[in-house]
Amino acid sequence: MKLIAGLGNPDDKYKFTRHNAGFMVLDYLSYRWGFEFKYEARFKAQVAKVNRNSESIIFVKPYTYMNLSAEALLPVMQFYKIPKENLLIVYDDIDLHLGQMRFRAKGSAGGHNGIKSIIKVLGSDNQFDRLKIGIGPQPAIPSEAFVLQNFSDEQLDLLKDTLKRAECAIEEYLQSGLQAAQNKFN
Repeated sequence: MKLIAGLGNPDDKYKFTRHNAGFMVLDYLSYRWGFEFKYEARFKAQVAKVNRNSESIIFVKPYTYMNLSAEALLPVMQFYKIPKENLLIVYDDIDLHLGQMRFRAKGSAGGHNGIKSIIKVLGSDNQFDRLKIGIGPQPAIPSEAFVLQNFSDEQLDLLKDTLKRAECAIEEYLQSGLQAAQNKFN
């Protein structure tokens, strides 16, 4: 069983902000693969259980806000007995240009508060897979302000192409593993 978590903020005012790129990827998969999220209060998250290509996948959108992502993620992992080796986190990356994405096996939080939360709860070895969705470059404004801005219409068009590629990338990840996905999509 795999767990794929997209990071973001739950309120409608954040729906099309840069920080919600992880939610957007999972929403796109939901649309394309024909599954629906349901809010589960015990997890403080939107959750969907999917069987795809003979594999069980739990999709999670934490509703604890970005800085507390692990508060929703850990109970799901414990309930379904999913080890962190079977976890993929999808989130925005300010250091990648809009339109880029990158798989990574481990690493630091890179200043991302949602990832900081997850690392703090899961442990210091940082051993979980990630798919970073580029939202940069950042103009000369504070990061906190930049990530909470909405995408422009032109940027949303580019993001739509990224979402399509992210679907293919996650499909490759599920079928062939991280290394194959990195080789094909990084």
